[in-house]
Amino acid sequence: MSGSADIGDLSALADVASRQRPVHVICLGLSALDQVWRVDRLFAGQSEKIKATGYRTFGGGMSANASVAIAKLGASVAFWGRAGNDAAGQEMRSAFMAEGVDVESFRLFPEGRSSVSGIIVDSSGERQIVNFRGLYPEAADWLPLEAVARASSVLADPRWVEGAATLFGEARARGIPTVLDGDMADPEVFERLLPLTDHAIFSEPALTAFAGSAKDESLAALARFGCRVIAVTRGEGGVSWYENGELHRQAAYAVEVVDTTGAGDVFHGAYALAIGVGSDVRAAMAFSAATAAMKCRHAGGRNGIPDINECLAFMRTTP
Repeated sequence: MSGSADIGDLSALADVASRQRPVHVICLGLSALDQVWRVDRLFAGQSEKIKATGYRTFGGGMSANASVAIAKLGASVAFWGRAGNDAAGQEMRSAFMAEGVDVESFRLFPEGRSSVSGIIVDSSGERQIVNFRGLYPEAADWLPLEAVARASSVLADPRWVEGAATLFGEARARGIPTVLDGDMADPEVFERLLPLTDHAIFSEPALTAFAGSAKDESLAALARFGCRVIAVTRGEGGVSWYENGELHRQAAYAVEVVDTTGAGDVFHGAYALAIGVGSDVRAAMAFSAATAAMKCRHAGGRNGIPDINECLAFMRTTP
């Protein structure tokens, strides 16, 4: 197994920072609205009323957060997804636009219902969450697949399977790298998407649920699907990946952690950007780990994401 004594060749990313190398990423999947209440204590389990000490709404969703990360890093990005043409959908659309994300193919269905989560967080950071997944058509025949020709890479999460399979199939036909955010999903979802995936990056819980274990050996076992890279993110434990018959590791960057919300999504967005611009896998993993670590120094899923110059400077000066 190789370690991470170096951070790989950062020249391609430096070219993005200097605007010498354009990159465009398409992200497809879940967009949700998180309504967050801060409380002194969680519900005890019976009918009761508790007082909130604070309340905010945040845009959420795996590929949605990844698209915002790509935009904040300074690259061109489009989000393809679904929501209802309701207050939550309009709020999400406005938030994307404020960050510079192309929402031409973020479709708000008149008869649809947006995905919304109610999240209660106590003073110790413990959470209670209730999520409404949303209601909208599964069909992906409206996606503008001709736009894939202009993409440097594409990223999808497993929440819209028909959309992800359609996007990945088109990207594969055009030789454009596909990146899968391997979050929790039914086995048949991964069995459909992994054969279309070049870079699959799982969370530990999702890898355990699908492969039976989150150990490094599980990564090699999934090579049967034909992915170029199979990886698992481990939070403070860094990231492990299997590539060309070998296991590799990238250590996490040590930072003072304030909030890990959205860190995995940010990792995936940074990785799709790096692969899209032609970085080697080691550099892409290091860049993604650094971007996610910098985000963790700030509260909120989309707060604290650095621009690309800040991230590269952090990588060069942080062990």
